[in-house]
Amino acid sequence: MSNLQTIIDDFEYLDDWEDRYRYLIEIGKALPQMPASEQIDENKVKGCASQVWLVAQTEPGDPGDPVMLFRGDSDAHIVRGLVAIVLAATSGQKASAVEALDEAALMSQLGLGEHLSTQRANGLRSMVLRIKAHAAAARADG
Repeated sequence: MSNLQTIIDDFEYLDDWEDRYRYLIEIGKALPQMPASEQIDENKVKGCASQVWLVAQTEPGDPGDPVMLFRGDSDAHIVRGLVAIVLAATSGQKASAVEALDEAALMSQLGLGEHLSTQRANGLRSMVLRIKAHAAAARADG
């Protein structure tokens, strides 16, 4: 999986929306496949038109601000690319940093904000809210 800075740098070179669209699909294809055993209703993100699954874990570390690890997947190519970007921005970060993520600013920086359909933007927001909820719960448990 690519790191976020690499993704940002790559998007900066792509002027054409079609190229960004293709790259988004490529990023999604590079996302590790989630095992079927994790593609269950309990891990499904509600509010997404496509199926999106998300699993959160924490690494022991700073009490009250653990490092968050996320795995995700989707049955739709573009959404899978969005999942990969969000995971690049959040997985391996401290819970406080995950809670501070501004996904709208990130999508705008990548030049995707204005190209996402309302349905995809809402689904993205649902996924980020779920990730932030996991981070908040991990901080409360710590």
